[in-house]
Amino acid sequence: MDNPQVLYSWKAPLRPYKKRSSMILRFYLAVALLLSLIVFFFGDKILLVPIWSLLFLFYTLTITPPPDVENKITMFGIDAAGVTVRWEVLSYFYFGNRFGFDTVTVVSHAPYFYHLYLVFPDERVKKEVGQFLADHLVFQEKPQKTVTDRLSDWLSQLVPEDESSIPPSASPLPQTAVPNK
Repeated sequence: MDNPQVLYSWKAPLRPYKKRSSMILRFYLAVALLLSLIVFFFGDKILLVPIWSLLFLFYTLTITPPPDVENKITMFGIDAAGVTVRWEVLSYFYFGNRFGFDTVTVVSHAPYFYHLYLVFPDERVKKEVGQFLADHLVFQEKPQKTVTDRLSDWLSQLVPEDESSIPPSASPLPQTAVPNK
């Protein structure tokens, strides 16, 4: 028997994910080694622990694809990956795009500003969920970015692109044609 309180549900990945090459892992390792050497020579050896734990976190998030979870919009709030948030706690929402996935970010009221990130499998689900959310929450076309959001955007621009996403004409190596036999 279906739950009559569920207005809409869909399955999607837990987070946006893009399969990365081994070059990005080498980049993470090189940055961690460089930071570790700098910290080690300054004498703050205890700071090596958070550097290497962040490397492990980046490694696991890069290698491991996210599981598919069921998200639900109910009469009382949003249930995302087993976490239920009531409408009274939520403030506004906005749409975004990350790694080619359409996402929605739902933000709660102050003082916590809890963020709930939902991924959409296709455009149809995005439109339907947007209608349900607009009935209960304020939609923001351009949300105000916090310092943390701006810092994370800036840091994500520093990460090099994968080799597969660089067009062959932009490659630094000369391209030679191989004749067909």
